[in-house]
Amino acid sequence: MQTERKRMLFDVTVWITGPVLALSLLALSLLAVDVDAKSRRLPVDNATWRAECGGCHVAYPPALLPAAEWHRLMGSLDRHFGADASVDAKTAAEIDAFLGASAGRGEGRPAEGEPRITTTRWFRHEHGKVSADVLRSASVKTAANCAACHPRAATGDFDEHAVGIPR
Repeated sequence: MQTERKRMLFDVTVWITGPVLALSLLALSLLAVDVDAKSRRLPVDNATWRAECGGCHVAYPPALLPAAEWHRLMGSLDRHFGADASVDAKTAAEIDAFLGASAGRGEGRPAEGEPRITTTRWFRHEHGKVSADVLRSASVKTAANCAACHPRAATGDFDEHAVGIPR
């Protein structure tokens, strides 16, 4: 009888402990993902991408658009937001491959117009409370000027705790 009781106690303990442990591990993993998502660190790097794209504007982190959108953007560099940003074929292929491999996970948007990070659902959600006056101010000028509010944008750091909204 004593052995049977110990066995029942062991079975109940395993039955309760297993799911509790599994739920605890799941909660910890979700917390880790949430902390990472909140930090907004997107620190991938490629020297060619940084030099070519970062020469005119912040080299926008690839995770901000899906691969299809980056590929479409790379295919229209001769008319890149009103400018000719063409590069030689080898350079374009390297940057395109880097952007595709490091891109965000999304379906992309409809095929009309140039891909704009500032029109994505994510961007609108994250920046929805920023007034239009701030975005049009002399120190910001456009929502695409990440560095105006994110001082470490050039390094892929968009941590919301480091944001400074210009006055």
